[in-house]
Amino acid sequence: MNDRLALPVGTTLDRFIMRKQEDFPYATGELSQLLRDIALAAKIVNREINRAGLLDVTGAYGSQNVQGEEQQKLDVIANIRFIRALRNGGEVCAIISEEEEDIIQTGNTKGKYIVAMDPLDGSSNIDVNVSIGTIFSVYRRSSETGCDGTLEDCLQNGTRQIAAGYIIYGSSTMLVYTTGHGVNGFTYEPSLGEFFLSHPNIVTPRTGNVYSCNEGALNSFPEGIKNYVSYCKEQGYSARYIGSLVADFHRNLLKGGIYIYPSTAKSPNGKLRLMYECNSLAFIVEQAGGKATTGTQRIMEIEPTDLHQRCPLVIGSTEMVEKVEELVKADALVS
Repeated sequence: MNDRLALPVGTTLDRFIMRKQEDFPYATGELSQLLRDIALAAKIVNREINRAGLLDVTGAYGSQNVQGEEQQKLDVIANIRFIRALRNGGEVCAIISEEEEDIIQTGNTKGKYIVAMDPLDGSSNIDVNVSIGTIFSVYRRSSETGCDGTLEDCLQNGTRQIAAGYIIYGSSTMLVYTTGHGVNGFTYEPSLGEFFLSHPNIVTPRTGNVYSCNEGALNSFPEGIKNYVSYCKEQGYSARYIGSLVADFHRNLLKGGIYIYPSTAKSPNGKLRLMYECNSLAFIVEQAGGKATTGTQRIMEIEPTDLHQRCPLVIGSTEMVEKVEELVKADALVS
């Protein structure tokens, strides 16, 4: 018999998580279960996305979220699916979501964890079949168990994350996550209903030749960022901007590159959310050997003061991010 006809399919996410439990002797399996709950919700959302054009779940929902942004139908669906999975799992005492104004209490007062999430980032792109994603962070609660999660539990800086990840729903669906021991990626096999390890120990290149930013807003960028974009053009770098954060970040993580969403005249504090987007991706990129800053400050050291706080984001290959910091600093000295 030809052995190639029966090649092993690889390591499932469940098996990988089980093997890695020894990295968290204090967790006694709860964190592993939480990650499984997220994977389950991701499978359900993936199914909804793949059927979106057939089930009339594309387009606007008809209301705005707390950010003042038009909610898409799939935003609402994904938010419900992830909240339900985390609530039923029992390990999470509270959830904060980009789609909800206040803390979501799960009723699991003995739960040890807080989850911050953007249930469906870039969801408006689903109408045109562009990759979108889910972003999440996990924190250990700082309050005593036996009561609801508190605002202090939720407003922890990024250095206190114990896990973070994203799911990208694209030509294939992938779950990429870190628990502070490197970054691993898993690809979904729909016929088996399992995520399989496909990208072990992801290490991002120290530099690259791709820059991702919305050049349509270039005139309102800070001078240091404008100077960096000019530098990229002088170097012959390629501009690649999908407009879906997870998709842009994922490409640059694997291939090398930089993603920039600076402050602008319209959004002086930046537009991306610290708790739901920036901290999570900063933890991942640092674990993969990259860097994430505002241009002047490490993202994960920002002390949050609001659930929906925004900040500028410069993230990607270390040498490229450091060049941005150099130009921003030089502009500050001139000013």
